[in-house]
Amino acid sequence: MPAGGFSSVPPAGVEFEAKITPIVIITCITAATGGLMFGYDVGVSGGVTSMPDFLEKFFPVVYRKTRNPGSEGNYCKYDNQGLQLFTSSLYLAGLTATFFASYTTRTLGRRLTMLIAGFFFIVGVVLNAAAQDLIMLIIGRILLGCGVGFANQAVPLFLSEIAPTRIRGGLNILFQLNVTIGILFANLVNYGTSKIKGGWGWRLSLGLAGIPALLLTVGALLVVDSPNSLIERGRLEQGKAVLRKIRGTDNIEPEFLELVEASRLAKQVKHPFRNLLQRRNRPQLVIAVALQIFQQCTGINAIMFYAPVLFNTLGFGNDAALYSAVITGAVNVLSTVVSIYSVDKVGRRVLLLEAGVQMFFSQVIIAIILGIKVKDHSDDLHKGFAIFVVVMVCTFVSAFAWSWGPLGWLIPSETFPLETRSAGQSVTVCVNLLFTFVIAQAFLSMLCHFKFGIFLFFSGWVLLMSIFTLFLIPETKNVPIEEMTERVWKQHWFWKRFMDDEYGGAAVTNGDFAKKNGHANGFDPASQL
Repeated sequence: MPAGGFSSVPPAGVEFEAKITPIVIITCITAATGGLMFGYDVGVSGGVTSMPDFLEKFFPVVYRKTRNPGSEGNYCKYDNQGLQLFTSSLYLAGLTATFFASYTTRTLGRRLTMLIAGFFFIVGVVLNAAAQDLIMLIIGRILLGCGVGFANQAVPLFLSEIAPTRIRGGLNILFQLNVTIGILFANLVNYGTSKIKGGWGWRLSLGLAGIPALLLTVGALLVVDSPNSLIERGRLEQGKAVLRKIRGTDNIEPEFLELVEASRLAKQVKHPFRNLLQRRNRPQLVIAVALQIFQQCTGINAIMFYAPVLFNTLGFGNDAALYSAVITGAVNVLSTVVSIYSVDKVGRRVLLLEAGVQMFFSQVIIAIILGIKVKDHSDDLHKGFAIFVVVMVCTFVSAFAWSWGPLGWLIPSETFPLETRSAGQSVTVCVNLLFTFVIAQAFLSMLCHFKFGIFLFFSGWVLLMSIFTLFLIPETKNVPIEEMTERVWKQHWFWKRFMDDEYGGAAVTNGDFAKKNGHANGFDPASQL
């Protein structure tokens, strides 16, 4: 790993020399703007779907129900499959695009994949801002979804491969930080554009997504590709030059040799997706998939997509609903900053477990308040209770933002070995977008039928994922990516049984160097030769 892996020749635990260079920081910040675009798309949809002018033009049935909610009740006035499709189509498109993004990430590189994402984003933004009918609006969202699929595939991999080991977690979380900044930016834009007279405020909200789209596109033109990607594609000298540049030292030969060996072993895998299903890759695959399912089943995206709609449903006025969404978005950003500071100090498990407790109790309290105070035809939530609900939502969001949000992306990106890394990241993004789509498409209908019980539903998932974390997610803090097998999986009480037979007699056919390198990279040389 250019992130400061461990040498194949020195004893395990000897860290490669690596400075935290300005080019690493600038490159990572630039790449992470892919998260800014994703976050803006998540945040903007909930805001525009609560704007009367937007609803009147594209969803007249919903518009009439919001004007006269008496027949439907508070919880059901936004229940509309077309409205949910506007939000969720982005994630379904992203899900499909992920399969193509896996190929481009591996064969064309991380940088070019980010450039493709930027192109999709720009075209999607233009169509959305200029939309004249629902078809044009949905096509724009689908193109934005393709951008999300490509960006979410390339950016977390790129960040993990560029960053030095000791700050890998913090730099990788830049992606999630930008997601939260994008959501906050969208909420602020929605709050401002909702006051524009003339019925075109929603166009400005959708059109301003062009800013992060341009940042990502220009950034992808300026950054260098990761040494891993260059070496994987046979550009050894270029990879070596980039490694020297990002490490800020000439002493890069040991790390370079390990990357070359890791790449050689990876190239022997002709079918990475099939290899991903092999027994020795089971722990990484199970945890990556579980993290994505659990991340969505916390209910966070339901809240972030539909925060203005949700607060409106609870009796807040339209302005108050958007204002409350801005507060929620700000808490999201600040809490992600906490994660950047703490993830490489206190570790991944501590953050996940602490957040589980905090999210569980905040959701149960919200459910109790809404169950008592918000009925189908109640006109308003008492101001004191309304403020308390916002505080509890912020408590929930803050816990998610320093744990399941960033770590759901970080842990999979740092645990797959190079041979299955692109395929593993593809599965990670695919599962994430699949469950994001399901939640986005179902949430307003679930809110209609479950009412306050929706929060109890999500709190049950939080309890389940906390138990999973306690027993099955190992600590990966300060472990170089290419040594995960030896230092994490082979030491874990449960997952080590999948590693027992990884190195047979054939594993040492290239001598002790090969054996050590196999361990360091999480590969099975015996199965590759």
